[in-house]
Amino acid sequence: MNQELTLSYHLKVNGVDREVCGADYTETLLHVLRYRLGLTGTKEACEDGQCGSCTVLIDGQPVNSCIELAAEAQGTAIMTIEGYNRPGGELTPLQKSLVKHAAVQCGYCIPGLILAAEAFLKENPGATESQIRSGMDGNLCRCTGYASILAAISEAAKESHAS
Repeated sequence: MNQELTLSYHLKVNGVDREVCGADYTETLLHVLRYRLGLTGTKEACEDGQCGSCTVLIDGQPVNSCIELAAEAQGTAIMTIEGYNRPGGELTPLQKSLVKHAAVQCGYCIPGLILAAEAFLKENPGATESQIRSGMDGNLCRCTGYASILAAISEAAKESHAS
């Protein structure tokens, strides 16, 4: 790697200012999160923005980190699944609903799916199943067949709308 083409910058990840040194300007946010910062909850799958496994929240909005340049995320608030999880290990209402409906099988898609669903539900409390189907388009799961995922997110939507 040519030293003249490297960057050093700070990213705010899960509320913590993290320094990234000697990074290539073409490194994706996914690569920086996993391999430079050790945040492996963000999953690496398709690497072209099609599956949603790498979804993180940037300023509260879901982003496919596999196609986002890390250096472009400077000055934003990035949340990974590690930042979404509660410090004491207690599950969030969405996580509880996913477990209750047996929506987690291999678990590979779940970190990105949770973050995408959380952002969707925040903007669409009380969403209908049809709205959820549309809103979660872009988050693929090879194991569950989606019925249990839709049921879990629908339940979480009803609970978020009631509170």
